[in-house]
Amino acid sequence: MKQLSILGSTGSIGCNALAIIEMFPEQFGIKALAAGTNVELLADQIKRFSPELAVVIDENRALELKRILPSMSGVEIMYGEDGYRAAATHGSVDMVVSAIVGAAGLVPTLAAIEAGKDIALANKESIVMAGEIVSKRADEKGINILPIDSEHSAIFQCIVGQRKEDLDSILLTGSGGPFLNRPASEFANITPEDALAHPTWQMGKKISVDSATLMNKGLEVIEAKSLFKVSMDMIKIVIHPQSMIHSMVSFRDGSIIAQLGIPDMKVAIAYAMSYPERLPLRQPIPDFVNIDPLTFKKPDLDKFPCLALAYAAGREGGTLPAVLNASNEMAVRAFLDRRIPFVKISEVIGRIMEIHSVVANPELSDIIEADRWAREMADELMSC
Repeated sequence: MKQLSILGSTGSIGCNALAIIEMFPEQFGIKALAAGTNVELLADQIKRFSPELAVVIDENRALELKRILPSMSGVEIMYGEDGYRAAATHGSVDMVVSAIVGAAGLVPTLAAIEAGKDIALANKESIVMAGEIVSKRADEKGINILPIDSEHSAIFQCIVGQRKEDLDSILLTGSGGPFLNRPASEFANITPEDALAHPTWQMGKKISVDSATLMNKGLEVIEAKSLFKVSMDMIKIVIHPQSMIHSMVSFRDGSIIAQLGIPDMKVAIAYAMSYPERLPLRQPIPDFVNIDPLTFKKPDLDKFPCLALAYAAGREGGTLPAVLNASNEMAVRAFLDRRIPFVKISEVIGRIMEIHSVVANPELSDIIEADRWAREMADELMSC
């Protein structure tokens, strides 16, 4: 039985992972669950899965969790960075599902790697910020990083068993988000409710806004660069509104391999947790005879400038991807709080990237400082 720790257990990925574990209780066990502020849902998960350790964001939530749980629950409750690190390095855990949203996932993901745990990775920001450091430490420890993002899972599935030198390009697909066909002239009126209404995927608020700006595709390009050790120029984005093809890989002989399936994250999550086995999820396959035509188009970088900013950060490297990610997190939060309009998100990110002094070969401390600096600058910029 594979023992798991789930970082971000109350989010979309975490809840789907736990649903899969309930389907296959003979294959998976839960040793640690780490959440943020959703104490009531975490308490329910503790009652269902009986972990040894549960973690929340702060002491007040920890006290609230203790009040909710029965006195004989037997779970140790921790909070904050020490708690997340403990969940990531728990002695009897075989694999850590890293599904904390944002830069907060970097330190626990690295801690899990240092502890020799395989990683099922949904926290793309840890790779965006510190891809070279994460990849190097994983290689040194001999651990596996198995992607959960549907696109990166698809790429991984397409290249398994293939020779690296035969790879020509990665065709990373994206739905185009809710504003693919909306004129740019109407973007100034976009509300948070509009941005959260994704046409095909059910996701959390932050990633839904990233999908609306196409920043999510940009972050995925930077992630793919590090995960698959390819150049930025080898990664091309293809807009595919039906979300049926999750990504494709082309080879030097002209062959293309694609991974297809209905838009449901459970397939990618289960594959990462059970690799190399495929679990019998009994998901429906697409009705190819009756489905509408599959369509493809180039992304519009003028209409979605966040994507162009991500490509620029990925090509420059160093601390710039961390600055991109941090300023984006701050701008998205401000948009959701109705402090800035939708069109201001890319302006904030672009301005902070412009004034940042890039550290070319950063240590982890440089990346953490760049993240801190970018958040401070974004806060100042949006307060003006």
